[in-house]
Amino acid sequence: MTDGKRRRRGLAAASALLGGVLVLSACSGGDDDAAGSDGKDTSQAQVDEAAAKKSSEAQIKITPKDGSTNASINNSATVTVEKGELTEVTMTTADGTAVEGQISADKKSWKPSGQLERATTYKLSASAKDSEGLVAHENASFTTVSPSNSFIGNFTPDDGTTVGVGMPVSINFDKAITNKAAVQKGIEVSSSSGQEVACHWFNANRMDCRPEQYWQEGSTVTLKLALDGVEGAEGVYGVQQKTVTFKIGRNQVSYVDAKTKQMKVTQNGKTIKTIPISAGAPENKTYEGQMVISEKFKETRMNGATVGFTDDDGKGEYDIKDVPHAMRLSTSGTFIHGNYWGAKSIFGSVNTSHGCVGLADAKGANDPSTPGAWFYNNSIVGDVVVVQNTGDKTIAPDNGLNGWNMSWEQWKAGSAV
Repeated sequence: MTDGKRRRRGLAAASALLGGVLVLSACSGGDDDAAGSDGKDTSQAQVDEAAAKKSSEAQIKITPKDGSTNASINNSATVTVEKGELTEVTMTTADGTAVEGQISADKKSWKPSGQLERATTYKLSASAKDSEGLVAHENASFTTVSPSNSFIGNFTPDDGTTVGVGMPVSINFDKAITNKAAVQKGIEVSSSSGQEVACHWFNANRMDCRPEQYWQEGSTVTLKLALDGVEGAEGVYGVQQKTVTFKIGRNQVSYVDAKTKQMKVTQNGKTIKTIPISAGAPENKTYEGQMVISEKFKETRMNGATVGFTDDDGKGEYDIKDVPHAMRLSTSGTFIHGNYWGAKSIFGSVNTSHGCVGLADAKGANDPSTPGAWFYNNSIVGDVVVVQNTGDKTIAPDNGLNGWNMSWEQWKAGSAV
């Protein structure tokens, strides 16, 4: 064999050997180290496991949950985190308007700085990091309760005011309340005097609260409204959550006697002034009973047409555009007020009005020496005016703030709880 032939056979053998190795490598499907026993490649599972080990442990919770409707305007939009700290929270309305809020000092929670708006869609985006600095994210969107699906109670007196001893807490709801017990349980009225307070429903929209006797002078009354989320009627929820306080001033009660045509103004039961008056004429008697001053006007217009006193042409029997020192005693139009148009001789001697109680006064309401001015300047909202001996019926308890004309037993019988 020549050298050339030997070289060719050697190359062929080497080529066959390499080919065999290649074939073996390409067909080694039974190798457990290369694939799982089920034949699946485990390389992706290993990648996923490694990624999971690197995910943040921080757990973010947004309240209310994503997609919520009829959400509270007080307690919604709370963001909390476990196993981490909040790093950023943004809240906007649907149109992109930013809502201010603040992350707590311990970085565990966030809430908006103010009350939310009704019937508004909000979007929340939150980020947090765990102890290793790995970041987690959470997003949610919700819509707050709409005016048609919510109710509020307009209350009197206002927060921080000083009122007379007869001032009840009066709440007028803007929707008819059918679940009265649930709503009443969400309202608490208490006094620093320790007096028992009971509430009375006049109708589906109004509830007043008072003690058995007038409030004690100098006491503080607290009204707590915890109505947020309370269902007042089917599908109609409360939105108020607030505390109101007001102070009771000096104990002033005035007694109008239509027979003697005199009014005695008392403080703590002692008469401090007697003022001649002119009450309702025999054909237009003044209501009798305990009446509470609910409004004060230095000057106001009084038109007979608004309370049913009209002439043959349908015009008011009177229309006085500058009645001085007027104080409202009833919703239906009973006032105690100054009178400059009547002769001075009528006061203390004859009843001439259309149902109001008149005191001598001066046009313009600028003369402090008149009886009308004195009584106005020495009266506050919540003072009691007791009208007697008119011959008319007792005023209805819900005509103004005049629930004192019901017995304590009648009053408590109107409670829903």
